[in-house]
Parts: sequence; structure tokens; C-alpha cells
Amino acid sequence: MADVDAKMVMALRKRTGAPMMDCKKALIEAKSDTEKAVDILRKKGLQQADRKADREVKEGMIFSYIHHDAKLGVLAEIACETDFVARNEQFQKFGKDVCLHIAAMRPRHLSREDVTPADIEKERNFQLERTREQMAGKPEQVIEKAVDGRMNKFFEEHCLLDQPWVKDDNKTVEGARKELVGSLGENIQIRRFTRMELGG
Repeated sequence: MADVDAKMVMALRKRTGAPMMDCKKALIEAKSDTEKAVDILRKKGLQQADRKADREVKEGMIFSYIHHDAKLGVLAEIACETDFVARNEQFQKFGKDVCLHIAAMRPRHLSREDVTPADIEKERNFQLERTREQMAGKPEQVIEKAVDGRMNKFFEEHCLLDQPWVKDDNKTVEGARKELVGSLGENIQIRRFTRMELGG
């Protein structure tokens, strides 16, 4: 068995927010390699998030952010299952960070599902025309694949859940949400948001 002491477990808990026993098990499984233990906890958290996705969320909070010049403001509704989690420090931090992210990254939609079919078709036609010009003479399936890639980029730019997380661009906002679900053990959903800019 790997040599895992309480200090290592505490350090991993502080870094990931996962329960103590889960941290200890992950460190044992990773043979005391902290980076591997982080990956183990992350995978476990993402699996838990997928399993909890259908659970009802009736609690939560409205978070807000007002820029220092009072010319930019954000409201975001984030839901969870219990009032206990709504008051949790990690949940509170996530809510504030989501507001900061929205202020900085200017998403137009919550998810891909919120983009209207008409807007998707318009963007796809624009990208198809542009790609055909730039890749003239290439086979149609190559052009279509390139358009798919550009459409993914479009969703990443405009849909909150698809955007690279402002606190860690190695994951998306959705990835950060799922990690929080895994850490807190409840279904957590970003339900809606409003971003207001003076004169915007």
C-alpha cells in the first residue's frame, strides 16, 4: 500500500474540495502521486455529475457582479438540490466566478440548445461560403469537416457552457460545473444569466 499521510490528504482536499476519504483513496490508487490523484478525483467527479444530471434542483441563489465603474453588471441564477449546498463556500465561489466569467467573456447564450435554428443555419451558410472560397478545389467532405470545426468554434465563443473557463482555460464552464457537482455531490445547474452594459 502506498505511503499516504494526513498532510498529503489535507493538501489534496484543499486543492480539489473532494471529501477526505475520496482524497485518501485517490492517493492510494495513484501511489502517492498527487497529480494522478487529482486526475482520478476529476474523472470520478465527472462520472458523478452525469449520474446526478436528472435530479431535481429547487434551491440555489441569484449571484451578481457590478463592475467598479458601475457600467457593467451581471446576474446569474445557479440552482442546486439543497439550501445546505447553496450556502457552501465552493458553491458561493463558483457563482461569483460565473458572474465574472460572463462579464469578461460576453456569452450570448447559455448552451448550444439556446441558439435558434435560424441563427445556426445562417452561421453555417456563412461559414460554408467562406470555407469554399478558402479551400477551393478541396473535396466537399473536407470542406464540411472544416465547417463543423468552425461551427464548434462559434459555439465556444457564444455559448456560456462551451466557453473556456475564465479561471482555467484547460476546461470549459460546463467542465467546471461538472467538477463542482462531483465535489459537492449534488446536481448543480446554471439556469440563466443576464449581462447588462451601459449603452449596450
